[in-house]
Amino acid sequence: MPRAVLTAPAPAAAAGGVGSGGGGGGGGGEMAVRESGSQLWMALKVQEYPTLKVPYETLNKRFRAAQKHVDREASHAVAAVAELERALGGCSSVGSVVSLLDGVVDKLTALKRKAAESVQAEEESAGLCKRRVAHLKEHAGEHWAAVSLWKRQRMERMMVDHLLRCGYYMTAIHLARQSGIEDLVNIEMFVTAKDVEESLEKKETATCLVWCHDNKSRLRKMKSCLEFSLRIQEFIELIRHNRRLEAVRHARKHFSTAEGSQLEEVKQVMGMLAFPVDTHLSPYKELLDPSRWKILIQQFRYDNYRLHQLSNDSVFTVTLQCGLSAIKTPQCYKEDGSARNAECPVCCRSLNKLATPLPMAHCANSRLVCRVSGQVMNENNPPMMLPNGYIYSYNSLVSIREGDKVACPRTKEVFNFSQIEKVFIM
Repeated sequence: MPRAVLTAPAPAAAAGGVGSGGGGGGGGGEMAVRESGSQLWMALKVQEYPTLKVPYETLNKRFRAAQKHVDREASHAVAAVAELERALGGCSSVGSVVSLLDGVVDKLTALKRKAAESVQAEEESAGLCKRRVAHLKEHAGEHWAAVSLWKRQRMERMMVDHLLRCGYYMTAIHLARQSGIEDLVNIEMFVTAKDVEESLEKKETATCLVWCHDNKSRLRKMKSCLEFSLRIQEFIELIRHNRRLEAVRHARKHFSTAEGSQLEEVKQVMGMLAFPVDTHLSPYKELLDPSRWKILIQQFRYDNYRLHQLSNDSVFTVTLQCGLSAIKTPQCYKEDGSARNAECPVCCRSLNKLATPLPMAHCANSRLVCRVSGQVMNENNPPMMLPNGYIYSYNSLVSIREGDKVACPRTKEVFNFSQIEKVFIM
């Protein structure tokens, strides 16, 4: 006799999604296919947004930087040519003209070099975008093996992204190399962020300030106050080391343009000049707390994600939470554990704890699933109730029937087959 995995009483039997019937005209079938394709595209768009957005933002950044470099070098070349024209129009010596010509050649050479470097950097970013677009197109392939490989690579990409966000950089890099997906994950962005975070952990601001300078225009549009927070921390460190005169010079240089809420913060930190480092007065005691460096790391991480238009949670985390929430039911949290299903991911001890804060699955329409066979109970396989109140599908009871007797897979009680009653759901 096959043994049941788990059986629940009648009230707990309804769970799962909507069962779709057969029948219907060709138009309905087309609509279902179109809706399914649209849902697949939306799911792909949500999950793969960082895959394309990060290299696109890198390309955009390199294009703007290249434009600035080329414009600057071009203006230098134009100025050198103008100076040469003035020399030719006057009574300049041959030696001075040759010197000016050499200067023009140098400026044009520098312009050519900058332009070549910029084009190469942009081509690398554009090539990366193309490779990722080509990879995403593979999900619509006709061959099952190719689609299966693409899904496995997507899972590996999600894991690499999650590991990078959690700080397991070497593990993530090793997994990316082993899977051959280095061009499909954003390792470079996270490695750059790693260098900045490590410098902040060492109580150094130089690396983070360089990052702020490289992304100055974008951070200004985002109204980020990271650079201001770094300058405040530098002032605090000067006070901590009793270099008060340097702290005043630092304040004059970096705080003169502060306004609004920043001005209030400046007034607060300037009050530190009048108190010793070991003061117990608030808010100066809190300002001198070393934990402020951890706040700076969190602020940098937040701005870095905003800069690349990424969410604070990894795609792996979001996908896992959606999956757990979609199948989470009250039966997964029965105190006695009697209603838990060994095949249900949410009923698993580790995932059960992760799913605790998530909402329950919302089902507009329920369906009954037999705990013995896992088949849906419907008009062709109706639900049948034993005298002890447990419900199984008709086909399952027939399969475990022995003569005119049937034993409940849950309680092992034996009943006559004629005692079984058909259940009707209103």
